[in-house]
Amino acid sequence: MAPRHPLGPDELIAELAARAPQAGVNAGAWPGLTVYKFTSPAGPAWREVRSLLVYLVAQGREAVTIDGETYVFDPFQFQYLVLGSRVQIEAEILEASAGRPFLSFALQIDPALVRQVSGAMLERRGTAVPSGPAAAFPVQRSCASVLDQELHGAVLRFLRATRTGMDRRVLAPLYLREMIYRMLQREQCARLLALAAAESSASPVSTVIEYVRRHLAEPLTVSAMADLASLSPSAFAHLFRDVTGRSPYRLLKEMRLDRATELLADGNLTVTRISKEVGYASVSHFISEFRGRFGLTPRSYRDIHALPRALDTQRAAHAARPRSRQSPRAGMGNTSAGTYYPQR
Repeated sequence: MAPRHPLGPDELIAELAARAPQAGVNAGAWPGLTVYKFTSPAGPAWREVRSLLVYLVAQGREAVTIDGETYVFDPFQFQYLVLGSRVQIEAEILEASAGRPFLSFALQIDPALVRQVSGAMLERRGTAVPSGPAAAFPVQRSCASVLDQELHGAVLRFLRATRTGMDRRVLAPLYLREMIYRMLQREQCARLLALAAAESSASPVSTVIEYVRRHLAEPLTVSAMADLASLSPSAFAHLFRDVTGRSPYRLLKEMRLDRATELLADGNLTVTRISKEVGYASVSHFISEFRGRFGLTPRSYRDIHALPRALDTQRAAHAARPRSRQSPRAGMGNTSAGTYYPQR
């Protein structure tokens, strides 16, 4: 028997088991998240991947064939695949039982988010593709990797954050970014970037999302977005939901409010100005939607971030202040309540 995973797999297995009340396919509590559960061997069966996604097996044994190459997910290995869209896969459940069911999940990844995270890494490190072992791997359509401790922790935090409304709105997007950030530091880096670029160039939805990200301050309607994709509003809305798991209006609102949190954290603009910067004609409407998503007003959110900024400024000023040099005392005599008195 293979050794147990050192990361404590029981927590991740329990998370997935709680989200899979029935055998087969279970919709997760996050757009594009699907949990699979099987209590007996099954297959082989064909599935079509329709978007960039991460697929992870937490318990059981499965054989996945992609483009003629078969990957076998063994127990306790915690392996994951990064897959591009328009891929046909054949999956066969090799090991599963009622007492120890097969458990896995698939999570759709927005290619624009991959580019956003890699762009942030580019600004910090001078290259979007980390140097070292990750850059040496060839770009393929798929590859199995073993979950390491950091990525395992990010996955677990993400799943836990999707349990409740507040955590799902505030924390889950942050942990999803962390997952992508961790994968971009591993051997899947070049593959993930290449697949995200291919998805963006091939999908009109990604093109629209990128446009929306750059024009949040402008009035944007579903009809206008559909025109950008050269589709009817109805066809665009259906395609958009298939790719992102959200309606166009919902994703637009999330992008606007996420941008608002960044501007509020900077602390340089008023709430009224920020509401206009992210495309709200009404300040009261902006405040209402912000409170509905994050559970507090924009002003309260800015105040929460004001103290850390003030402390950082104070520390920087203190560090830059010249310090007077003090000569050490030659001898130290009796002490009282922790205070030293020089010998006379």
